[in-house]
Amino acid sequence: MINLNFQQIFKLMRPKQWIKNFFVFAAMIFSGKFTDLHIFIINIFVFAMFCLVSSCVYILNDLVDVNKDRQHPEKKNRPIASGKVTKLQAIIAEIILLILVFTICYKIDLKLLVVFLLYFIINIFYSFKLKNVVIIDVMIITFGFVLRVESGSVATNVQLSPWMILCTILISLFMSLNKRKSEIITLKDTSGNHRRILDEYSVDLIENMLTIVTPSILIAYCLYTFSSIQSRTMMLTIPFVLYGIFRYQYLMMKRNIGGKPEDVFQKDIPFLINVILWGITVISIIYFKL
Repeated sequence: MINLNFQQIFKLMRPKQWIKNFFVFAAMIFSGKFTDLHIFIINIFVFAMFCLVSSCVYILNDLVDVNKDRQHPEKKNRPIASGKVTKLQAIIAEIILLILVFTICYKIDLKLLVVFLLYFIINIFYSFKLKNVVIIDVMIITFGFVLRVESGSVATNVQLSPWMILCTILISLFMSLNKRKSEIITLKDTSGNHRRILDEYSVDLIENMLTIVTPSILIAYCLYTFSSIQSRTMMLTIPFVLYGIFRYQYLMMKRNIGGKPEDVFQKDIPFLINVILWGITVISIIYFKL
């Protein structure tokens, strides 16, 4: 009989990273359907399922990288690398979660099932091969965020603005590149030993990429607000986006916080307050017709 250590299994699922799955709610919020109880409940289910399927990806990554993780100063404490969860236990947990996710998605909407299958299949290729292909690795991560938004679009039955999709792409690229940069800075000369792809990057290369991505975020968001079907007053949210970009860069440069987006929300109060104020302003404009 195989005993599952549920506390360690939960840790293996990396619940701190579930914050990324809030992209699922974008379609519901920006379509003005946030107050529709039926759609809200469906989106909650989709968010929960994306938390589980993304956890399946994290488990798969930990299974593939277990030997490298044991040499990493932080990752060596992960459940599989530390030996607190065996490979067999991790595989069993993975199978159970996948069956649960795909079954519920099928019950909600067949299109939703396709989105989730695509997300997981792409990440299988990522875990075994594509994470070691320069530039493609961060683009795969970006595609995952687009699928999060698309899952919310399917659940809400609305089509998002192309500008919003572009904003999602650019923001996720921004976070992915900063993650690579943080890893290089933290691991220094041994970065390639822990993640082979880091040998293909350098801080200068990533900064050059960010000089393209960073202003593009602001431009794309501005164009979205200018053409917003909700209200031209959406332009009032631009300062929050601008501050958020600058604050994130400040945290990356001065404190090396940015490699893990969840740490930014947990450790930096000004950034969190800015996001909350942006959210309040967006909801006020859309739902109270300001």
